[in-house]
Amino acid sequence: MERTVQPAGCFRRNADAVASHRCKVEEHRWVNDRYKYLRLSADADLAGTTRPGQFYQLRCPATNDLQPFLLRPMSVYGVGPQAGAIEFLYNVAGVGTRALSDLPVGGHMDIVGPLGNTFVFEPGFTRIMVVARGVGLATMAPLLQHADKAGVRITAVMSARAPKDLMRDEFLRGVDADVHCVYDSDGTSAVAAVDTLVRGLLDAQHHDAVYTCGSHRILMMLQDVLRDYPETRGEVAMEQRMACGMGVCLSCVRLFDQDGDKHFLRVCREGPVFPIRDVVGEVEFG
Repeated sequence: MERTVQPAGCFRRNADAVASHRCKVEEHRWVNDRYKYLRLSADADLAGTTRPGQFYQLRCPATNDLQPFLLRPMSVYGVGPQAGAIEFLYNVAGVGTRALSDLPVGGHMDIVGPLGNTFVFEPGFTRIMVVARGVGLATMAPLLQHADKAGVRITAVMSARAPKDLMRDEFLRGVDADVHCVYDSDGTSAVAAVDTLVRGLLDAQHHDAVYTCGSHRILMMLQDVLRDYPETRGEVAMEQRMACGMGVCLSCVRLFDQDGDKHFLRVCREGPVFPIRDVVGEVEFG
Protein backbone atom coordinates (compact mmCIF):
# COMPACT_ATOMS: atom_id res chain seq x y z
CA MET A 1 0.00 0.00 0.00
CA GLU A 2 1.30 3.45 -0.84
CA ARG A 3 2.17 5.60 2.11
CA THR A 4 2.03 9.35 1.73
CA VAL A 5 4.45 11.64 3.53
CA GLN A 6 2.77 14.70 4.99
CA PRO A 7 4.86 17.44 6.64
CA ALA A 8 4.05 18.10 10.29
CA GLY A 9 5.09 21.74 10.38
CA CYS A 10 3.54 24.94 9.16
CA PHE A 11 4.13 24.29 5.44
CA ARG A 12 1.60 22.10 3.64
CA ARG A 13 1.07 20.84 0.13
CA ASN A 14 -1.26 23.25 -1.69
CA ALA A 15 -2.45 21.03 -4.51
CA ASP A 16 -5.49 23.22 -5.18
CA ALA A 17 -3.12 25.97 -6.38
CA VAL A 18 -1.51 23.87 -9.15
CA ALA A 19 -2.13 25.41 -12.55
CA SER A 20 -0.52 26.14 -15.89
CA HIS A 21 0.74 29.70 -16.29
CA ARG A 22 1.79 31.64 -19.35
CA CYS A 23 4.68 33.80 -18.19
CA LYS A 24 6.65 36.71 -19.59
CA VAL A 25 10.45 36.71 -19.31
CA GLU A 26 11.34 39.81 -17.30
CA GLU A 27 15.04 39.09 -16.72
CA HIS A 28 17.41 36.38 -17.92
CA ARG A 29 21.17 36.61 -17.38
CA TRP A 30 24.31 34.67 -16.59
CA VAL A 31 25.38 34.57 -12.93
CA ASN A 32 28.69 32.91 -13.75
CA ASP A 33 29.97 30.62 -16.51
CA ARG A 34 27.65 27.75 -15.48
CA TYR A 35 24.48 29.21 -13.95
CA LYS A 36 21.75 31.50 -15.22
CA TYR A 37 19.12 33.55 -13.39
CA LEU A 38 15.57 33.66 -14.78
CA ARG A 39 12.76 35.93 -13.58
CA LEU A 40 9.24 35.46 -14.93
CA SER A 41 5.93 37.21 -14.37
CA ALA A 42 2.42 35.77 -14.54
CA ASP A 43 -1.09 37.10 -14.03
CA ALA A 44 -1.65 34.67 -11.11
CA ASP A 45 -0.53 35.16 -7.49
CA LEU A 46 2.50 32.86 -7.62
CA ALA A 47 4.12 34.56 -4.63
CA GLY A 48 1.09 33.83 -2.48
CA THR A 49 0.78 30.15 -3.40
CA THR A 50 4.41 28.98 -3.68
CA ARG A 51 6.22 27.63 -0.61
CA PRO A 52 9.93 26.93 0.11
CA GLY A 53 10.98 23.59 -1.34
CA GLN A 54 8.35 23.40 -4.07
CA PHE A 55 9.09 23.26 -7.78
CA TYR A 56 7.56 23.99 -11.17
CA GLN A 57 7.62 22.12 -14.47
CA LEU A 58 9.02 24.38 -17.19
CA ARG A 59 8.35 24.00 -20.90
CA CYS A 60 11.75 24.73 -22.41
CA PRO A 61 11.62 26.34 -25.87
CA ALA A 62 12.58 24.43 -28.98
CA THR A 63 15.38 25.77 -31.17
CA ASN A 64 16.77 24.77 -34.56
CA ASP A 65 19.31 22.51 -32.87
CA LEU A 66 17.52 21.55 -29.63
CA GLN A 67 14.00 20.15 -29.26
CA PRO A 68 13.38 19.24 -25.61
CA PHE A 69 10.28 17.07 -25.37
CA LEU A 70 9.42 16.75 -21.66
CA LEU A 71 8.86 19.60 -19.26
CA ARG A 72 11.82 20.20 -16.92
CA PRO A 73 11.38 20.26 -13.12
CA MET A 74 13.00 23.28 -11.51
CA SER A 75 13.09 24.38 -7.88
CA VAL A 76 11.86 27.85 -7.04
CA TYR A 77 14.67 30.27 -6.24
CA GLY A 78 12.40 33.11 -5.15
CA VAL A 79 9.03 34.81 -5.50
CA GLY A 80 7.78 38.40 -5.33
CA PRO A 81 7.75 41.17 -4.46
CA GLN A 82 5.06 41.42 -7.12
CA ALA A 83 2.34 38.78 -6.81
CA GLY A 84 3.10 37.25 -10.20
CA ALA A 85 6.91 37.29 -9.96
CA ILE A 86 8.85 34.02 -9.72
CA GLU A 87 12.59 33.31 -10.00
CA PHE A 88 14.71 30.32 -11.00
CA LEU A 89 18.45 29.71 -10.83
CA TYR A 90 19.66 26.85 -13.01
CA ASN A 91 22.75 25.07 -14.26
CA VAL A 92 23.05 25.06 -18.05
CA ALA A 93 23.86 21.41 -18.67
CA GLY A 94 21.48 19.25 -20.73
CA VAL A 95 19.29 19.70 -23.80
CA GLY A 96 16.44 21.39 -21.92
CA THR A 97 18.50 23.93 -20.01
CA ARG A 98 20.67 24.71 -23.04
CA ALA A 99 17.52 25.51 -25.00
CA LEU A 100 16.17 27.47 -22.06
CA SER A 101 19.36 29.51 -21.84
CA ASP A 102 18.53 31.16 -25.20
CA LEU A 103 15.09 32.37 -24.10
CA PRO A 104 15.05 36.15 -24.71
CA VAL A 105 13.86 38.85 -22.33
CA GLY A 106 10.37 39.82 -23.43
CA GLY A 107 9.66 36.29 -24.62
CA HIS A 108 7.17 33.89 -23.08
CA MET A 109 7.19 30.39 -21.58
CA ASP A 110 4.71 28.05 -19.91
CA ILE A 111 5.17 26.68 -16.40
CA VAL A 112 3.08 24.31 -14.27
CA GLY A 113 2.92 24.42 -10.48
CA PRO A 114 3.52 24.87 -7.67
CA LEU A 115 4.26 21.15 -7.26
CA GLY A 116 5.39 18.96 -4.38
CA ASN A 117 5.50 19.40 -0.64
CA THR A 118 7.58 21.85 1.39
CA PHE A 119 10.18 22.08 4.11
CA VAL A 120 8.92 21.61 7.66
CA PHE A 121 9.58 24.75 9.67
CA GLU A 122 8.23 24.83 13.23
CA PRO A 123 7.23 28.13 14.88
CA GLY A 124 9.44 27.33 17.89
CA PHE A 125 12.69 27.01 15.92
CA THR A 126 15.55 29.27 17.07
CA ARG A 127 18.46 28.10 14.86
CA ILE A 128 18.68 26.03 11.70
CA MET A 129 21.51 24.76 9.50
CA VAL A 130 21.52 24.57 5.72
CA VAL A 131 24.13 22.51 3.88
CA ALA A 132 24.12 23.50 0.22
CA ARG A 133 26.11 22.57 -2.87
CA GLY A 134 25.81 23.77 -6.46
CA VAL A 135 22.34 24.47 -7.79
CA GLY A 136 20.92 22.93 -4.61
CA LEU A 137 21.29 26.36 -3.05
CA ALA A 138 18.44 27.63 -5.24
CA THR A 139 16.07 25.19 -3.56
CA MET A 140 16.93 26.38 -0.06
CA ALA A 141 17.24 30.11 -0.75
CA PRO A 142 13.51 30.72 -0.04
CA LEU A 143 13.86 28.83 3.25
CA LEU A 144 16.60 31.24 4.33
CA GLN A 145 14.33 34.19 3.62
CA HIS A 146 11.51 32.64 5.65
CA ALA A 147 13.79 31.82 8.59
CA ASP A 148 15.28 35.31 8.57
CA LYS A 149 11.85 36.95 8.65
CA ALA A 150 10.91 34.67 11.56
CA GLY A 151 13.97 35.79 13.54
CA VAL A 152 15.58 32.35 13.38
CA ARG A 153 19.39 32.25 13.35
CA ILE A 154 21.02 30.48 10.41
CA THR A 155 24.18 28.44 9.99
CA ALA A 156 25.10 27.94 6.33
CA VAL A 157 27.64 25.39 5.10
CA MET A 158 28.27 26.10 1.42
CA SER A 159 30.17 23.74 -0.88
CA ALA A 160 31.44 24.32 -4.43
CA ARG A 161 34.12 23.20 -6.86
CA ALA A 162 36.05 26.44 -6.40
CA PRO A 163 35.43 29.92 -4.91
CA LYS A 164 34.30 31.27 -8.30
CA ASP A 165 31.43 28.71 -8.33
CA LEU A 166 30.14 29.38 -4.81
CA MET A 167 27.41 32.00 -5.46
CA ARG A 168 27.44 33.07 -1.81
CA ASP A 169 25.65 36.38 -2.38
CA GLU A 170 23.05 34.72 -4.62
CA PHE A 171 22.31 32.21 -1.87
CA LEU A 172 22.10 34.57 1.11
CA ARG A 173 20.40 37.48 -0.70
CA GLY A 174 21.05 39.81 2.23
CA VAL A 175 20.29 37.29 5.00
CA ASP A 176 22.61 37.42 8.01
CA ALA A 177 24.06 33.95 8.58
CA ASP A 178 27.03 32.19 10.10
CA VAL A 179 28.66 31.04 6.84
CA HIS A 180 31.25 28.28 6.38
CA CYS A 181 32.58 27.73 2.85
CA VAL A 182 34.27 24.53 1.61
CA TYR A 183 35.75 23.74 -1.80
CA ASP A 184 36.83 20.82 -3.94
CA SER A 185 39.86 22.82 -5.07
CA ASP A 186 41.50 22.82 -1.63
CA GLY A 187 40.05 19.55 -0.30
CA THR A 188 37.88 21.16 2.39
CA SER A 189 34.71 19.78 0.76
CA ALA A 190 35.80 16.16 1.24
CA VAL A 191 33.14 14.12 3.03
CA ALA A 192 35.31 13.52 6.09
CA ALA A 193 36.15 17.22 6.38
CA VAL A 194 32.53 18.34 6.09
CA ASP A 195 31.50 15.64 8.59
CA THR A 196 33.96 17.08 11.12
CA LEU A 197 32.81 20.64 10.40
CA VAL A 198 29.10 19.87 10.78
CA ARG A 199 29.61 17.88 13.98
CA GLY A 200 31.62 20.74 15.45
CA LEU A 201 28.87 23.23 14.62
CA LEU A 202 26.16 20.98 16.09
CA ASP A 203 28.25 20.46 19.24
CA ALA A 204 28.84 24.18 19.65
CA GLN A 205 25.17 25.18 19.37
CA HIS A 206 21.88 23.32 19.25
CA HIS A 207 20.22 23.41 15.84
CA ASP A 208 16.53 22.61 15.58
CA ALA A 209 16.85 21.36 12.00
CA VAL A 210 19.38 20.64 9.28
CA TYR A 211 18.34 21.00 5.62
CA THR A 212 20.17 19.98 2.47
CA CYS A 213 19.82 19.60 -1.29
CA GLY A 214 22.04 18.97 -4.26
CA SER A 215 24.54 16.29 -3.27
CA HIS A 216 24.00 12.58 -2.57
CA ARG A 217 27.30 12.25 -0.71
CA ILE A 218 26.40 15.15 1.59
CA LEU A 219 22.96 13.62 2.16
CA MET A 220 24.47 10.29 3.21
CA MET A 221 27.01 12.06 5.40
CA LEU A 222 24.28 14.03 7.18
CA GLN A 223 22.26 10.87 7.70
CA ASP A 224 25.23 9.38 9.52
CA VAL A 225 25.87 12.57 11.52
CA LEU A 226 22.26 12.99 12.64
CA ARG A 227 22.25 9.54 14.25
CA ASP A 228 24.25 11.21 17.02
CA TYR A 229 21.89 14.23 17.26
CA PRO A 230 18.40 12.75 17.74
CA GLU A 231 16.89 16.08 18.80
CA THR A 232 17.76 17.73 15.48
CA ARG A 233 15.33 17.32 12.57
CA GLY A 234 16.89 16.57 9.18
CA GLU A 235 15.29 17.20 5.79
CA VAL A 236 16.45 16.87 2.20
CA ALA A 237 14.95 18.23 -0.99
CA MET A 238 15.58 15.34 -3.37
CA GLU A 239 16.78 15.88 -6.92
CA GLN A 240 15.46 13.27 -9.33
CA ARG A 241 14.74 12.96 -13.04
CA MET A 242 11.00 13.39 -13.66
CA ALA A 243 8.63 13.15 -16.59
CA CYS A 244 5.14 14.25 -15.55
CA GLY A 245 6.02 15.87 -12.21
CA MET A 246 2.61 14.95 -10.79
CA GLY A 247 2.98 11.34 -9.67
CA VAL A 248 1.44 9.57 -12.67
CA CYS A 249 4.42 8.21 -14.61
CA LEU A 250 6.33 6.74 -11.62
CA SER A 251 9.68 7.70 -13.16
CA CYS A 252 10.98 9.41 -10.02
CA VAL A 253 10.44 6.77 -7.32
CA ARG A 254 13.04 6.37 -4.57
CA LEU A 255 13.25 3.91 -1.70
CA PHE A 256 12.60 5.12 1.84
CA ASP A 257 12.64 3.42 5.23
CA GLN A 258 9.81 4.59 7.47
CA ASP A 259 9.70 3.04 10.94
CA GLY A 260 11.35 -0.13 9.67
CA ASP A 261 9.10 -0.53 6.62
CA LYS A 262 10.54 0.18 3.17
CA HIS A 263 8.42 2.05 0.65
CA PHE A 264 8.94 3.33 -2.87
CA LEU A 265 7.73 6.93 -2.91
CA ARG A 266 7.45 9.43 -5.72
CA VAL A 267 9.81 12.37 -5.36
CA CYS A 268 7.45 14.64 -7.28
CA ARG A 269 4.32 13.72 -5.31
CA GLU A 270 5.27 12.57 -1.80
CA GLY A 271 8.32 14.85 -1.97
CA PRO A 272 10.51 16.45 -3.04
CA VAL A 273 11.21 17.08 0.66
CA PHE A 274 11.79 14.00 2.84
CA PRO A 275 13.26 13.31 6.28
CA ILE A 276 16.99 12.70 5.89
CA ARG A 277 16.76 9.70 8.20
CA ASP A 278 14.26 7.95 5.89
CA VAL A 279 16.36 7.91 2.73
CA VAL A 280 17.75 4.52 1.66
CA GLY A 281 21.10 5.25 0.09
CA GLU A 282 21.74 2.12 -1.95
CA VAL A 283 19.12 -0.14 -3.52
CA GLU A 284 19.84 -3.73 -4.60
CA PHE A 285 17.44 -5.60 -6.88
CA GLY A 286 17.36 -9.34 -7.52
